[in-house]
Formats: sequence, C-alpha cells, structure tokens
Amino acid sequence: MKKDTVEIDLRELFIRIMVNIWNVVLATMIGGLLMFLLSKMVMTKKYNSTTKIYVLNQQDATQITYSDLQTGTQLTKDYAELVKSRTVTSQVIAQLDLQHNYEDMKNITPDQLAGMISVNIQNDTRIISITVTDTSPTRAQDIANAVRVAASAHIYDVMDIEAVNVVDYANLPEGPSSPKVMRNLIIGALLGFVIAIGIITIVYITDDTIKTPDDVERYLGLSVLGSIPYDENIDTTKKKKRKAKSASAKTEAAVAGSDK
Repeated sequence: MKKDTVEIDLRELFIRIMVNIWNVVLATMIGGLLMFLLSKMVMTKKYNSTTKIYVLNQQDATQITYSDLQTGTQLTKDYAELVKSRTVTSQVIAQLDLQHNYEDMKNITPDQLAGMISVNIQNDTRIISITVTDTSPTRAQDIANAVRVAASAHIYDVMDIEAVNVVDYANLPEGPSSPKVMRNLIIGALLGFVIAIGIITIVYITDDTIKTPDDVERYLGLSVLGSIPYDENIDTTKKKKRKAKSASAKTEAAVAGSDK
C-alpha cells in the first residue's frame, strides 16, 4: 500500500515565513506581553527567607575532621527530615499561632507547612540552610526563625551532637523570588514565535491550491501544454462597469418612482 508523503520545500517555506514576518513579530510581542502581564498581575508573588545553623558533633569542637565532613554529607537527608518533621512544623504552627493570626493559613496543616520549607546542606560542611517560601516576606522571616529554633532543639534531642549554633538569622526578603518576570517574558515571547511559525508551516503544508504550472506537475503529475494569462486590470474594469450599470439602474428606478 502506497503511503502519502508530504514534501516540504524549505526555500519556499522560508519565503512564506518572510512574507509573514510581521505576523511572526507581532505574535512574539503578544506572547511576551501576555506572560509579562500574567507575571505582574495574576501570578502570586512568593518570598524566600533563609536561616542557617551549624551542627557540632560530640567530639573536639576545636577542629573539623574528614570524618565530620563525610558524616555531614551522609546525614543530609536525615537533617532535612528532622527539620521538616511533624514535631517541628506542629510546634511552629502553635508558636506563631498561624491558624488564628492569618486568614489564609487558618486551615494549614503540618504537612502543608513542611511543603513551604526547603533544606540544603552545602558540600563538605555541617552548615544547614533552611529556606521558607511564603506569600508574605515578614511571615516568611518569622516562620524561618521559628523553624530554626524548633529544628535545632529537635536535632539536638534526636542526634548525638554537641550543640546546634546559629550561623545566620532569617533575612527579610527585599523582593519576590517568584514569579521571575523576565524569564516568563522570554518564555512567552518564544512560545508566541514558535506558535506563529507552526501556524505558517501548517498552512503551507495543507495548502494544495494550484498557483503555478509547476504546481500542476507536482500535485497532479500532468504536463502543462499552455497557459492563459490573467490580467487583473481587465477584471477590475469589468467590475467597475457592472457597478456603474447597477447604480444607473437604481437611479432610473428612483426617478421613475418620484414621477409617479
């Protein structure tokens, strides 16, 4: 069974794109503008506040051994689980009274609060970075500090360590961490560009109208013996004559009606 194949003339497609280049530019600008407006007016702004703690093992506190560094790397997941544990998140919710002090958090659960927390341990260190993401910069800072206090006590109770010291208190975010307006603008512009090119390509592929003698041979497999030239000026003149006759007939009919 013979399968239909679609031949694409890249040169002709490129010409088609260049003919519609302003439509492509317009689609690119509209895509970028839409994503810019969505980022500024629709998407919820979120803020990151980060605090850091230092975990001191049960040994000589004056030096850090290779074993300490290796242990810190291996316990990354353990520390992350302890920081985001239900014990810590429940304590933070109760300490800050999140369910009563904030209308948008009246139904918050420990698991939901844990979803707002991210934990990162830098390579070859025992420094734990705790980042809280929230829609309010001040609340993000308050929650981060509360998580640090509760997590430090929980880590001290569960792990065999000497102490948990504060490296950095939570900062007050100066600006939103998301949405990233410029990144979204670029993504929107690229999407608009791709969609415009895609539409032009689809229209080009599906357009099987006969425009030139070459199209007759390409689509119908027939040889062209001759062609009749088409003069647009003659066609335009005929249309003007028809309109003039029609207007003249209407005028005569109007005059006849007035005579009666």
